[in-house]
Amino acid sequence: MTTAATPLFPVPETRARTGRRAVERPRWERPALAGLLIATAVLLLWDLGSSGYANSFYSAAAQAGSESWKAFFFGSSDAGNSITVDKPPAALWPMMLSVRLFGLGSWQILVPQALMGVGTTAVLYAAVRRQFGPGAALLSGAAFALTPVAALMFRFNNPDALLTLLLTVTVYCVLRALDGARTQWLVWAGVAVGFAFLTKTLQAFVILPPLALLYAVCAPTRLRRRLGQLLLAGLAMVAAGGWWVAIVELWPASSRPYIGGSQNNSFLELTLGYNGLGRINGNETGSVGGGARTGGAAAYGLPEGAMGGPGGRAGGGGWGETGFDRLFAGNIGGQISWLLPAALVLLVAGLVVTWRARRATDSLDGMARAAFLAWGGSLLITAIVFSYMQGIFHEYYTVALAPFVAALIGMGVAVLWEERGSAAAVITLSGTLALTAVWSYVLLGRATGYLPWLRWAVLVGGLLAAAALPFAARAGRRMLPAVAALGVAASLAGPLAYCLTTVSTGHTGSIVTAGPAVAGGRGGPGGMMGGFRGAAGEMPQGGPGGQGAQGGQPGTGGTGGGQPGAALPGGGLPQGGMPPGQGAAGGRDGGRGGARTGGGPGGAGGLLNGAQVGAEAKAALTTDAARYRWAAAAIGSQNAASYQLASGAPVMAIGGFNGSDPSPTLEQFKAYVREGKIHWFIGQGGSTGGTAGTGGPGTAEGGTRTGGGPGGGTSSEIENWVKAGFKESTVGGATFYDLTAPTS
Repeated sequence: MTTAATPLFPVPETRARTGRRAVERPRWERPALAGLLIATAVLLLWDLGSSGYANSFYSAAAQAGSESWKAFFFGSSDAGNSITVDKPPAALWPMMLSVRLFGLGSWQILVPQALMGVGTTAVLYAAVRRQFGPGAALLSGAAFALTPVAALMFRFNNPDALLTLLLTVTVYCVLRALDGARTQWLVWAGVAVGFAFLTKTLQAFVILPPLALLYAVCAPTRLRRRLGQLLLAGLAMVAAGGWWVAIVELWPASSRPYIGGSQNNSFLELTLGYNGLGRINGNETGSVGGGARTGGAAAYGLPEGAMGGPGGRAGGGGWGETGFDRLFAGNIGGQISWLLPAALVLLVAGLVVTWRARRATDSLDGMARAAFLAWGGSLLITAIVFSYMQGIFHEYYTVALAPFVAALIGMGVAVLWEERGSAAAVITLSGTLALTAVWSYVLLGRATGYLPWLRWAVLVGGLLAAAALPFAARAGRRMLPAVAALGVAASLAGPLAYCLTTVSTGHTGSIVTAGPAVAGGRGGPGGMMGGFRGAAGEMPQGGPGGQGAQGGQPGTGGTGGGQPGAALPGGGLPQGGMPPGQGAAGGRDGGRGGARTGGGPGGAGGLLNGAQVGAEAKAALTTDAARYRWAAAAIGSQNAASYQLASGAPVMAIGGFNGSDPSPTLEQFKAYVREGKIHWFIGQGGSTGGTAGTGGPGTAEGGTRTGGGPGGGTSSEIENWVKAGFKESTVGGATFYDLTAPTS
């Protein structure tokens, strides 16, 4: 690479021993970095409370962990420690500590997530700056912050926020280790991966093969030492991620909560099955519609084919069609792919420019090439896994790609900018800019009626900048900055608009998407729209102008910008969700559906969104709650979470998230009832409205359910036993059974 300095991408002098760029910071760097981080924080914190409890599944666990250190350690869904969430607890710990310190509320739960987004931006900046300078680092940071799925997930309480931060830290540490073959940095990379495993299990290991191979081949030291360093890093990874696993596996099962998501009360089974290899091959026992699980859409009162891909096709094991174009198609494309084509082109260009360097990373070009291999390898292997995985796949998973794409954008632009004296470099940069403009035009056109003027402005501005760039490169510094600024603005305008739409919309429920509603989704039930729209017409997404499942009043909540859609049989699935304690209208915290007034289950029988909890139900749960280990029990974690968050009292989630875990068994539940540990059982039927799928799993027509949770089995046995032997009453529209008042 050349080293000619420019105002946009100042290139520092090299340091011969390590290849690191050593330079005094330009005057504008610190203010620019501060501006980037402040702008990122504002974007992620803006109106954060509009999402209410966001994913109540994890919010309830945060509430439980704030009251019980045992629930904190295990990641229990309730303070009574009946069952854990279906993930390890690392992502819950920051939320639990925040709630313990500041009380239960939307901001207390979501601010830690937003701070992780700011932290990821800072780590990405630091990683890119070391070899490519502050200009490239700022561009990478901006590209990351303006990735729509990142703006979504760092304002939401799923584990993906912490996972993305830790994956970014891992790549940063590997690059620091390569810069001089420093063992301590490689060990820190292992520690980061270990904690990433405690965040989202095997997804943490996806980027390990390219990073380990890169270090084994390119680290500037002898092979024996390289292998020894990798072994130490592996041991650090096992220690950082394995200590919790060892304690859980050795802890007597009778005195700890059941491991949610497993069928045998084993975290190792959960890791290798439902949350591990099952995601790849689709064989996910206990899943919600993919892989080997039977029942599919009918188990949730939905039409046949609703759990499949577009048009009801069950590609990808019921979670959308797989293939190389999966990340570019339908609603997934608008989450992550705005700059993905450019990143792939710039990856190739960067490798071509830097390939002349020696294998070792003790030169500037060698470290630059290693950076392209690290970020590019991580991007490619993650993208391949996402594109072809047969199991559960949601659009928001793609946030893991965001730092890899953003790093390649900043690095690639910086490298080609330095080489702008070469016609090939200028043509490549110009072509990449044109490609990005055309692709943004395509993505903006997928959301019907969404800012049509912006679509054309992006296309025209991007193509003009692309056409002018070769001439501006020869004209000198007067014209070049203006053309570059136009190109950057055109490239980021589309994702910026999606981000602003995202942050102006509340997001609740289990599955969320960024930006406006898009036809032709490819994520399966991601957002519960990719597959459903093929079977029952266009599904609403809440959001600005969005409507409920039966075309109710416009609401401000939901999972993205919305459009009205046809109702599903059995009541359909409102995308806005209804946070605990909110009325059917949803208010600022939830999308509006129809006139549902009861306390029955939310979307898909309460699987994806929990119940609406009124004042009468809350009063019943809180009365004498201290006398019981659990104020109530309900089938499915989302239903239980809604009642728990509304009342502040522990609520047992029978069957875990899907209602399909064998926890507790019927005999265990009977014992709890005999010992007076549970006050109420909350039934799945009895809601007076019909727009939220009040029939629950097991019935397509609404009304009283006759089965148990989506998985049947244990939850069905418990519910049938309760119905046969205990007094039933209607409390706030929901069916309550008093477990202290048997009928015989």
